[in-house]
Amino acid sequence: MREFKLLLLSFSLLFFINGCNSYEKASVKKSDSCSTCNMKILDSKLFTSELSIDNEIHNFDDIGCMVLFAKQNGLNLKELKSKVFTTDTRAYINSYDAHYKIDEETPMSYGFSAYQNSKSGAISFDEVIVKMLRGEHMANPKIRKQILGSENAR
Repeated sequence: MREFKLLLLSFSLLFFINGCNSYEKASVKKSDSCSTCNMKILDSKLFTSELSIDNEIHNFDDIGCMVLFAKQNGLNLKELKSKVFTTDTRAYINSYDAHYKIDEETPMSYGFSAYQNSKSGAISFDEVIVKMLRGEHMANPKIRKQILGSENAR
């Protein structure tokens, strides 16, 4: 009987010690995935964007995802601090200061890439917003065919 009590005390003590760990389990940060589609943000940051709402930063794997997030949440992008990662300088800049092309392979296939330096045929961020909301992006097969030509469209 004494051995049984000693064994029971040992197991109780073991469970007590293991149950009181002072570390927290690692969790995936919200910033590691897109706020719209939940895809992982690539380490290269290419085609990514950020949107600051009430000191909380939302990250997006594709510029188009930021536009859709703003629309779905009734947000006006002109009133918020938004940044895009530029393809040419590889830095985040204000979304409205960037120049955009619509012929890239992006994570969600919307096709918008941002540039800090002006490019021929580039469009403004306001035009990116309008094109996204109208469905005039590379994920739309009809638009993709118009942009790339019939032989390059997938």
